[in-house]
Amino acid sequence: MHYLMGFLILTYFKVYVINVLTTVKSIFSGTISDPPANSFHFFIYSAILTTIVFLLVILQTRMLVKTRKLLREKVQAIDLIELQKGELELKDKDITDSLIYAQRIQEALLPSETYFRKHFEDSFILFKPKNIVSGDFYWIGEKYGNIFVVAADCTGHGVPGALMSMIGLEIVEKAINEENIEVPSQVLAVMNRGLEKTFSREKNIGTIIRDGMDIGLCVIDRKRKKVTYAGAFMPLYLIRSGSLSEIMPDKIIIGMNPEGLPYTDHQIDLLENDIFYLFTDGYVDQFGGTENKKFMYRRFRYLLLTIHGFPVSDQKAILDENIKTWMGSTEQVDDMMVIGFRPLIGLSK
Repeated sequence: MHYLMGFLILTYFKVYVINVLTTVKSIFSGTISDPPANSFHFFIYSAILTTIVFLLVILQTRMLVKTRKLLREKVQAIDLIELQKGELELKDKDITDSLIYAQRIQEALLPSETYFRKHFEDSFILFKPKNIVSGDFYWIGEKYGNIFVVAADCTGHGVPGALMSMIGLEIVEKAINEENIEVPSQVLAVMNRGLEKTFSREKNIGTIIRDGMDIGLCVIDRKRKKVTYAGAFMPLYLIRSGSLSEIMPDKIIIGMNPEGLPYTDHQIDLLENDIFYLFTDGYVDQFGGTENKKFMYRRFRYLLLTIHGFPVSDQKAILDENIKTWMGSTEQVDDMMVIGFRPLIGLSK
């Protein structure tokens, strides 16, 4: 822009000087009356003006050269940006393709909702990763007539969280299926030791990894109609006869309990229409609404009380649509997972 303004100013002066020279020429040629008294002075004057014009032409030429160079550099910069943009788009596609493939692997390792319903006819799983793969995971299995339901929220989300979830999934399966541990608090203790061993400082010299997980684990004994629950920073909600009860977890993160503090078992007698909810904090921590605030536990409990009597498929759809409406254009802040199940529905079948 500066070069362009300079070019225009020089052009203006060039035209002005040329006009003056034309006037001088007219005076010498006699086309203009009343010529100057001293022609020598006009000769000097003309020579000076000619020199000025010459210098202006040189300066203008240099300005043109600089302007063209600047334009070439800008064109080259634009071409480079376009090239880099194309490379970034290609890399982004490669990363996205890799994440989608990783998502398929994670989905294959997690129980399907259909498999979940083989154990609990009235159940649903709302599973919403933030970045394709998830740091939340769940698991269901049966051992010695008891049904184990696990919900967990690993540190982080995306790839780091997904890696943590796969480690946690392996530890919980091994504890229940291979080590035959049936008591929820003991399973949590095994998981705590397993994570601490996986991320031991001896293996990671100079690196401090503060990764852990929140978890809720229910063991359902349908014959005795009892549920035993243990949790680490993940509560269990029970809705019975239109009233919501919160079974509180221990505030001891799995993988960050080097003292081996014990976890607490809570035993609950089951009634026919009882419905339980396990959930990670991604739903309640989501920002949105007219004031862009967190959804919060209070709203979540009210929503569950409002919809708990609906068919489970409708509950899932309402929870999903509700959080989408709450978010609006706000970015999802964390992985989300809500699991709902009625332990005794369909038992007679």
